[in-house]
Amino acid sequence: MSLVAGKGPPVRASRGPNHSYSGSSGLLCSVDSRLFRDKMTRRGVIAGAAGSAAIKAYGRVGSVELGVCEPASHFEQAVAFGFDYYEPEASEIAAMDDGAFAQFKARVLRSPIRCKAFRSFIRTLKIVGGDVRPDDLRAYMNRTMARCREVGCEVMVFGSGGARNVPPGFPRERAMDQLRSFLRDAGDAARRHGMMIGIEQLRKEESNVINTVGEALALSREVAHPNVRIIVDFYHLRKTNENPDVMWEARREIVHLHFANPSGRVWPKRPEEDPEYRHFFRIVREMDYRRGLTIEAPNGSMEKDAEASLHFFAEMLAG
Repeated sequence: MSLVAGKGPPVRASRGPNHSYSGSSGLLCSVDSRLFRDKMTRRGVIAGAAGSAAIKAYGRVGSVELGVCEPASHFEQAVAFGFDYYEPEASEIAAMDDGAFAQFKARVLRSPIRCKAFRSFIRTLKIVGGDVRPDDLRAYMNRTMARCREVGCEVMVFGSGGARNVPPGFPRERAMDQLRSFLRDAGDAARRHGMMIGIEQLRKEESNVINTVGEALALSREVAHPNVRIIVDFYHLRKTNENPDVMWEARREIVHLHFANPSGRVWPKRPEEDPEYRHFFRIVREMDYRRGLTIEAPNGSMEKDAEASLHFFAEMLAG
């Protein structure tokens, strides 16, 4: 995929609504024409976003699709900025009553993009410890995945630090057994609903287990389920001082990426903000990554930050 030259922000040259590709994960990704539409219609000016009279569409850079993590209420703003997909919280979708979900689904299905990824998978239930309720977890996963699939989900990000934290004094190996059991159940549910589980590494301030890409990769390989892989979050990678080179070893298991400027967890805007930006994106290009990269920057504003940030990604992904 190439960028269209000329003034203004980069614009995607679309491959059309029906295509399949084998990405860096080595897994075949078949795109359903009911879930994806030709995004060429988003070229030029798209009106009506959050206080702006008109916002230019951006789009895919090379083989990487760009998304954004925001609440369901900001969906139309992401469409207007030309993001390739949206990443809301699964727990937010799960908590909606039937009427609210029907309204959200209608908003998504009449737009040119879909919610290809979801984060915040498990919030209120426990995965590890003495209070685990497997039947409740399975029921929650099936209901939540079914809803998420209806709006286009392909990757369910498994961060959920609170749910997976090992309680004080709880045996570590038993906790790991519980995590492996949960992920196999989650993988079975994901297979039924046509999606992947992506284990996310979290910094130690957010979780006391699975803090590095290497640990997520090892767990994924132990689980050995075809629908359980990993994601890489650049913010957490930097906060644990992990070398981005680990991505090369994990390249066939990476199904999704998250990104934020590690200094403040804000929207990235300039290559010089972090000394590992270029290193990270060099690995992304070298491993021929062909999936989604989501901006997860809670300390910022799509309205104020998206334009500069999308230019940043165009530069970094182009090399």
